[in-house]
Amino acid sequence: MKILFTNFHAGDGGGHTTYIRELAAALAPRHEVHVAAPPGSRLNREARALPGVFVLDQPFPNGLNRWRARRHARAQLKHYLRTHAFDLVHVNGSADHRLVLSAMPATRPALVWTKHNSKRVRGLGASLRARQTDQVIAVCEYTRRELLRTAYRRCRIDTVYNGVDIERWKPWPADAAAAERRRWDGGDATLFLLGSNAGTASYKGWMDLVEAVASLPEDIRRRLRIPIAGVPPTTEERQRVSALGLDEQVVFPGVLTDPRPLVAALDVGFVLSYDVETISFACREMMAMGKPVLLTDYAGLPENIDAEVDGWLVPVRDRVAIAAAVRRLLEQRDELAGMGRAARQHAERDFGLPLFVQRTEAVYRELLESRQA
Repeated sequence: MKILFTNFHAGDGGGHTTYIRELAAALAPRHEVHVAAPPGSRLNREARALPGVFVLDQPFPNGLNRWRARRHARAQLKHYLRTHAFDLVHVNGSADHRLVLSAMPATRPALVWTKHNSKRVRGLGASLRARQTDQVIAVCEYTRRELLRTAYRRCRIDTVYNGVDIERWKPWPADAAAAERRRWDGGDATLFLLGSNAGTASYKGWMDLVEAVASLPEDIRRRLRIPIAGVPPTTEERQRVSALGLDEQVVFPGVLTDPRPLVAALDVGFVLSYDVETISFACREMMAMGKPVLLTDYAGLPENIDAEVDGWLVPVRDRVAIAAAVRRLLEQRDELAGMGRAARQHAERDFGLPLFVQRTEAVYRELLESRQA
């Protein structure tokens, strides 16, 4: 197969970048793989480091006042599509989806779209894109069910769960993890480390956790450290943490090139999203490292865990329930090692990259075969 992946993010790209990079790396040894991404983006940079992957510096300008830039970008992409005669183009967001459709050659490649977020699909634009899209990949069952209520129900829709590199994200030896813990607990082994590598976007719900912890008695609060990796929070968010008296408990290490040392140190991970999220790479990474996770009952997050076996669920934005869950975690501390082992076993069974790639490749093959029938 000759495959083109597209992604509109000009910066980090988050889960989109991880998703495309892992697929491109795995498929390149047996297919011709191209990636079209904005110059300077993380995906562009990381794709260039992948053996056998071809990279196009392709912007995906958006907005009514950028029509000149869009016209130039469309012309470049149209030439690339016509020159390379791809079997399949795999788009990953609205901006690249729109530009690809506007640049399609007369002989159209198959078009696949992955729905990465929980934003509602509605409007004339979505309906028009659905008419020209052949295949949709949903990253969780929640997303698939939602798509069946939209114009995309006319398309082939398959669920393919995101995979993570479970060998890279594997539990650390006890001595290495203990050494990393000392960076966060200062040698006080009684402290409980409840943290996340899911980022500091407001919809990730970390402030709900902070406010829930602030409602707990002081003796419980003092036992907690809450490291949250990601872009440094806003001044207003820091002021809110201070106003709640949790400056010592809540720590922001910033964007980590490698979050594994932080995750290795944790007792429990959390992802408490209330918007945008679907399945969460960060959740699966923490579980692969043997960490049970506290999750909200939002979108596809519950599909990551066996509740009460390798993680816990709380209602979305319910600070009372979150506070109760934190109390329970402290009371269950002796059981966490077993839950962590269950999380790792779950990851080994369901989260690995080979399974993710195999299922995605099967979707591609079935789609192309259906077009030839």
